[in-house]
Amino acid sequence: MTRVDVAVVGGGMVGSALAALLGQVGIRVAVLEAQAPPPFDPAQPLDLRVSAINTHSEAVYRAAGAWAGMVARRGCVYDGVRVWDQGSSAVTRFDAPQGRHLGWFMENRVMQVALLDRLAELDSVSLHCPARPVALVPEPEAMGLQLEDGGLIRADLVIGADGARSAVRAMAGIDVQAHDYGQQAMLINVRTVRPHQTVTWQRFTPAGPQAFLSLPGNHACLVWYDSPRATEVRLGLDDEALRQEIEAEFPEELGGVETVLARGAFPLRRTHARSYRAHRIALVGDAAHTIHPLAGQGVNLGLQDAATLAELLIDAHAAGRPLHAAGLLARYEARRRPANLAMMHSMDLFKGVFCNDSPLLQRLRRGGLWLAEHAGPAKSWVVQYAAGGKPAIADTMNP
Repeated sequence: MTRVDVAVVGGGMVGSALAALLGQVGIRVAVLEAQAPPPFDPAQPLDLRVSAINTHSEAVYRAAGAWAGMVARRGCVYDGVRVWDQGSSAVTRFDAPQGRHLGWFMENRVMQVALLDRLAELDSVSLHCPARPVALVPEPEAMGLQLEDGGLIRADLVIGADGARSAVRAMAGIDVQAHDYGQQAMLINVRTVRPHQTVTWQRFTPAGPQAFLSLPGNHACLVWYDSPRATEVRLGLDDEALRQEIEAEFPEELGGVETVLARGAFPLRRTHARSYRAHRIALVGDAAHTIHPLAGQGVNLGLQDAATLAELLIDAHAAGRPLHAAGLLARYEARRRPANLAMMHSMDLFKGVFCNDSPLLQRLRRGGLWLAEHAGPAKSWVVQYAAGGKPAIADTMNP
């Protein structure tokens, strides 16, 4: 039996960051992860799962002490974004101020490895891997987590950071609202003719967007949104046939593809937990919400959850207040739910306007893109918002 202050179920990009933020101020944390990633090797293939990390999230990772380990391994900075509609000359450009950047493209596996290395440095954090919780065991002074191997972890607070199919959420009896978009996102890692580009782009088509995420060297991750049937056909193509289809269907800004290296796909769903909390339970990241990945904000929203909850827990710990207090968890949800809902609705609006072939909406969105390109001060605000900001947690901890 292990007794801790906080048990974090899920040692991924959000859960491990939250554990590091708490552990480095002396809060006793147990992290439960089902499967550790393989150790990083520069020669290993690029991960298909790539995230756009904005500067807000970068600051969270810096505060957690993991950022240096991430950039020392592999990542690509980007300082510009281009957005346009298929068949239109209207292009909206968002560029970081001189000498700054908007964010980074990083492989999920690389980030997780760096985070787990950071946790290993913290005496107050214990990593349990592989570990799978099978039941919550409420007790008078703690919440117990019964593990698949028979072990028991007792904590003042259990945090579910275990993804869209969260076991913690299910065991706590928290329902979710879900919507299936009827689309899939196909991820394709390619070797490109051009070397690393610092500008990322997204082109909208009636079937869905096509996006370019730059990776180290002459590599990129392409994201191709389409119907499940069209995606299934492309998944079945051999590498050369898929390469030819990419060159035929993607815009010339891609610059040519030498080789297809890997491919995969996932269905697009929006989910939102009806509550982010229960007795001695809190949810963060995909366990609480998933959104349409049009703007690549999923992990960034999750890290904002982690930063907000960490700030509240660190303040309570410093003041000697209970970490599982209902008022604390209510304040966490009150801060995060409106922001997450706003992003969900924004992505749904984007999808409705940009991913269809209505002539009226085509004219409206092209006019909107032109207006956005010439919006002056408003455009600068969008750039600042897209890059994120300095999260509150960064003010309370050493980067």
